[in-house]
Amino acid sequence: MTESAYQSQLIRKLKRTFPGCEVLKNDPNYVQGILDLTLFYGPCWAMLEVKASANSAERPNQAFYVQQMNNMSFAAFIYPENEEEVITALQEAFASRGAACLPQS
Repeated sequence: MTESAYQSQLIRKLKRTFPGCEVLKNDPNYVQGILDLTLFYGPCWAMLEVKASANSAERPNQAFYVQQMNNMSFAAFIYPENEEEVITALQEAFASRGAACLPQS
């Protein structure tokens, strides 16, 4: 399966798993190495770098952004071989986090 085909399938699965979420595809030409997807769910957000398989090569800066964004909220490399593990971790992260910003008055 190509990365593009897997990404489309994954977006559908994320929308089923997190009803009402918004999934944005990021422009890799805007910031080199920025992760493929940003997921907004309630007061939470996450970024995912989609790979076709566990053996797919990383592009420059991707590991940096996975670490940086994971320190802020949640980020991970995701591919078919670890999909279940990453989605479970994402569910746990979303369940354990409160609002990411101050409530508006």
